[in-house]
Amino acid sequence: MDDEPLLFHTGWRFTFPKVVEAISKLMPIDKLRHVGLSHFEGDECGAMNEFLNVAPKAVPFASAIGSMISINDFANRPARGLEDGEEFSTGNHRLQWIYTPHVPHGWDCGVIYDKTTGTLFCGDLFTQGGDKCPPVTESDLLGPSEIFRKPLDYFAHAAAMEGIIEKLAALNPTTLACMHGSAYRGDGGALLRELSRTLARERMVSA
Repeated sequence: MDDEPLLFHTGWRFTFPKVVEAISKLMPIDKLRHVGLSHFEGDECGAMNEFLNVAPKAVPFASAIGSMISINDFANRPARGLEDGEEFSTGNHRLQWIYTPHVPHGWDCGVIYDKTTGTLFCGDLFTQGGDKCPPVTESDLLGPSEIFRKPLDYFAHAAAMEGIIEKLAALNPTTLACMHGSAYRGDGGALLRELSRTLARERMVSA
């Protein structure tokens, strides 16, 4: 909610009516100006064109590589490709794009950091299963997210993963806005570093 409202992830096409209904309780849907995604998957951008149709001034965005290889072919309007560290404003909020290739998956992957509020929109990091998650929690998030991750093992386990997670941790986010499950309010940097240590221990055991 800002001068230029932004939606990060659209959901699948079949969820479009419900997402529009929720947004419409806050503002007219045609006020959207930015529609973005972390990486190219159906739950990230399946309904992108539906949103572009009802928000004629909205611009799709993704990482530079994601825009080039996927979004410019998929979206009804040309996408804005963001470089690592690139900043932009929606009015009162200053946002920064962080390129995170293969973290947790997809070479086009990236996340948004709201420098104004200290919120990291962290995509599929800390995904929690089920539909009973509170909107925001200050409780442990790593435990529930690991219960979901380990059977699926949807992380790419890239060689650069620890360095990328440390780059996110160094932002010292106070809120982790997860795409799936509860958002976390607290020491986001500490939680990210604990995730990195957990993944490193797992890699050592498997080696």
